[in-house]
Amino acid sequence: MGSAAIFPGQGSQLLGMGKDVSDAHAIARDTYANADEILGFSLSTLCFDGPPERLNATDAQQPAIFVTSVALFRAALAAGRIKAGQFDILGGLSLGEYTALHLGGALPFESALRLVFRRGQLMQRAAEASPSGMVSVLGLSEEQVVAVCEQASGRGRIAPANFNCPGQIVISGHRDACEAAVAAIDQAGGKAVPLKVAGAFHSEFMKPAADALREELAVVPIESPRTRVIRNVDAEYHGDPASIRDALYRQVFSPVRWQQCVERMIRDGCDEFVEIGPNRVLTGLMRKINRSARAASIGVAGDLNAGGAS
Repeated sequence: MGSAAIFPGQGSQLLGMGKDVSDAHAIARDTYANADEILGFSLSTLCFDGPPERLNATDAQQPAIFVTSVALFRAALAAGRIKAGQFDILGGLSLGEYTALHLGGALPFESALRLVFRRGQLMQRAAEASPSGMVSVLGLSEEQVVAVCEQASGRGRIAPANFNCPGQIVISGHRDACEAAVAAIDQAGGKAVPLKVAGAFHSEFMKPAADALREELAVVPIESPRTRVIRNVDAEYHGDPASIRDALYRQVFSPVRWQQCVERMIRDGCDEFVEIGPNRVLTGLMRKINRSARAASIGVAGDLNAGGAS
């Protein structure tokens, strides 16, 4: 059987993330230093010391999570925790898809970092342009969630945005529609958790951000990945550069089908998953998607022992 590396997306940031790995491993330290030079500001200080309100902003947390995940991956290779060519498939949730494409050989580090930073800026701008938000729906089926959105749509546009795992779907929409959805979720027997995010990500509210990002994607150097990388929009695998550009464009305003991605990787032979990045969010989702698949996480220096993390 095979193994997959998976990388987290926005919301997985932690104050202090990457500091212990950077202190202990020169390659991680060099990764942060390179990122600081590329961006022209100290992303490393933001990751290690905050302030948290800045780290939590969309345009900051996206490059911060990307660089932390890459630093952890490189340190894990150097420490022998993982091996070159170990993974049959790479995948990532939303922002994490860029990490997977970089480590799969499709995007150079500098290009990927600049893209991720720009993506965060554009999504932040689109979020500020209209009052919108996201609500995590727990305990309802996909059909019930669609019905909730239809019920709330009289107050504004709203639709499913993240299919994370069985019983957890995130919806995105106009702020008034989100408020209406919370009541409808309660009536349907589910639990609503409004998310502390800047706006309605992975919805049509992000179309202006996607259109501007498409211009950036058109000029960045992209190659076909050397390792299979699964894409969020349809749980298929990335192919040639043109299709990668199109998938990353559509990903900004399309639902993230993470549960479907994991199920596809399992169906294609992966029975071991290693989450590389801060906070173990995907490891938690994995246990809800398929308990028989082995899941480990590499998020702190202590996880880099060759014996592995749990």
